[in-house]
Amino acid sequence: MNNNQYTKTAIFLHWFIGLAIFAMFALGWYMAELPKDAPKALSFDLFDLGLFNWQMAEEVSPRTFYFNLHKSIGITLLALIVFRLVWRIMHRPPALLESMSAVEKKISTAVHHFLYLLMFALPISGVAMAICSKYGLKWFGVALVAGLDSAACRDFYKETHEVLGVVLLVLIAVHVLGALKHQFILKDETMSRMSPCKLWNNCCKKK
Repeated sequence: MNNNQYTKTAIFLHWFIGLAIFAMFALGWYMAELPKDAPKALSFDLFDLGLFNWQMAEEVSPRTFYFNLHKSIGITLLALIVFRLVWRIMHRPPALLESMSAVEKKISTAVHHFLYLLMFALPISGVAMAICSKYGLKWFGVALVAGLDSAACRDFYKETHEVLGVVLLVLIAVHVLGALKHQFILKDETMSRMSPCKLWNNCCKKK
């Protein structure tokens, strides 16, 4: 591998996890608006798009279905983030471009470190919230941990989960703005080193 480039695995994990995080935020906002008193069902048209019907083993309300889906995807995403961290430790990322100033390098490093911290803290707070609830933690219908049924504990982690989510969104915005600056203002190689096109036979190879 070129020492100035990210590995294909790193590129895939970066984009897949990034898109999954945005999807989780969208799912969170969607499910929060669902009524608590909706009738239970055995089958759900996923997001009412007419593309896929999710069959359940027992009847649940739409709110319960989407909350459990959010938890299940969150657990899976957490495992993937752990793998990403292990991969990063075992595969040193390329050095920041020499064209960046010392201050820019420090800001970039700090943002990346905080992004990693929040990528762990957000799903962990969600797991803790689920365990503190009366429902416990399930992964696609498989019971993992029984609920503690502690309202005070659940409310604490619920608040933590929401605050961490807002902070993560702010940091992602900073990260995206920084990438756009490198691409359209500085016009350096920062974005090209993490281009998803490199996953498909270098289709975005520099001319």
